[in-house]
Amino acid sequence: MTLTIDKSGDKMTVKDYLYGKLRFSTSLVKKLKYTDGGILVNGEHSTVRRVLCDGDTLTLAYDDTDDDISENVAPCDLPLDIIYEDEHIIALNKPAGMPTHPSHNHHTDTLANALAYYFAQRSRPFVFRAVNRLDADTSGIVLVAKSKHAAYLLASELQAHGFEKTYTALLHGRLDSDGRIELPIMRVPDSTMLRCADTKYTDSSKHALTVYSVIKASDDRTLVSASPITGRTHQLRVHFSYLGHPIFGDGLYGKTNDGSDFPRLALHCRALTFTHPFTGVRITLSAPVPDEITI
Repeated sequence: MTLTIDKSGDKMTVKDYLYGKLRFSTSLVKKLKYTDGGILVNGEHSTVRRVLCDGDTLTLAYDDTDDDISENVAPCDLPLDIIYEDEHIIALNKPAGMPTHPSHNHHTDTLANALAYYFAQRSRPFVFRAVNRLDADTSGIVLVAKSKHAAYLLASELQAHGFEKTYTALLHGRLDSDGRIELPIMRVPDSTMLRCADTKYTDSSKHALTVYSVIKASDDRTLVSASPITGRTHQLRVHFSYLGHPIFGDGLYGKTNDGSDFPRLALHCRALTFTHPFTGVRITLSAPVPDEITI
């Protein structure tokens, strides 16, 4: 990254500029300090104590290198549905059945593997930094940062509830009106994966809020648009199951314990709104709802 310092940065130290103007994380500033050629001012090595002047050229070497690449993410030639890409971020429409990142029994069939191959073909070192994550069986938008700095800025916005996420879900039973579900969610005791609604509001649970609107309803099913205002693990699946209207195809919280009532989990992240980490522009990305999630 190369920047030309303007009047707003005149008389600022490099350290203050990195933290105040560029919003760099502490770990990234530390990495720059101890990287050969990490911080250059007008082409010369600089410490963070240097005072900048209007017109100076500041060069920061924070791009990923081959040393940053994880050996646990093997490049694999898998189809990718790219819905947005620029020099800082890339967004994909992930299909149902594809895990977001490698885990036990999933070492070569994930979105991370596919992106590793995509960037390897372009001779670009790539570290997988998913900003939002979807369950393997959920389809829809996954936003990935191309650098540590972009990941830090987007994660900060996500934690500050600056993201707006909209899902489409097909539910068991009929709902005739819009609504909200505000009920904390906790981990099921002795389980590392399962979650449940905490009706006793214990200290071990976390606040969770879902708002939804009815798109269409029949006698035995309802198509809804749902937004998890908070971002708890399995939030929509747990909340709608608690409501008595579990999502079709949900083998964890559904009407069947194997998801055999539908060929896939009928849940799709169709829209994601966030602030671009570098331009400051509010962006809304969308991914079409698969044909099977309908009434």
